[in-house]
Amino acid sequence: MKERNTNLSITIIQTELVWEQTDRNLDHFKIKIDEISHDTDLVILPEMFTTGFSMQPERLAEPTDGKTLKWMQSVAAEKNVTLTGSLIIRENNNYYNRLFVVPPEGDYKIYDKRHLFRMGEENKHYTAGDKKVIFNLGNWRILPLICYDLRFPVWSRNHNDYDLALYIANWPEVRRYVWRSLLIARALENQVYVAGVNRIGRDGNDLTYSGDSMVIDPRGNILSTTEPHKESVETLLLSLDELNRFREKFPVGKDADEFVIK
Repeated sequence: MKERNTNLSITIIQTELVWEQTDRNLDHFKIKIDEISHDTDLVILPEMFTTGFSMQPERLAEPTDGKTLKWMQSVAAEKNVTLTGSLIIRENNNYYNRLFVVPPEGDYKIYDKRHLFRMGEENKHYTAGDKKVIFNLGNWRILPLICYDLRFPVWSRNHNDYDLALYIANWPEVRRYVWRSLLIARALENQVYVAGVNRIGRDGNDLTYSGDSMVIDPRGNILSTTEPHKESVETLLLSLDELNRFREKFPVGKDADEFVIK
């Protein structure tokens, strides 16, 4: 990570996806990443950014060390950033909606989507993850989550163990009010920054996506200016000092209920 004291610079990329065309999507995202005009630490891509939200894992899945991970490692090294997004992975005869966190050094962390969207039959094609993952980027503790996870606040409950939550998604326009409302709620209830990155356009199932990607501060204020239905590459600077001052002034976490996820 570049030296930025306790600040973190993040870039959200809101764009269309080419349905089930990995190479075309990788080429497109390389162009978008090349457009980043500010120094940044973390670049966030949408859910299933190589294919769209497809239920054809038998045809589209890659091994963990496949072309997309190699692409992510190459881009992260070239741009000196940490890159994150999810794709379809095949491992031990199972298929996963797997998020990768890839730093410039090339090593990586993974998070497998826990809550599979049964209304889209994701649960019939993919295996759910069972591990909450928090990764460090400089002084920041970051929780990566995927789309439908947003509806389940217990899974994202902050036990004073993270500062920024990432939600990457293919969240249809018809439920855009829910997307926007829950992102704000997650920031407020957990006293964290939240970044939600969603796609735009129309997919192979004729679903439309408005994007509504946004970055929210722990007071619930929307910091980003990304507009719905428009391609956008936006970089924002987040302050850990401001976050900690707010937590000290208004320490709601000290009154949180204790519980265990089984």
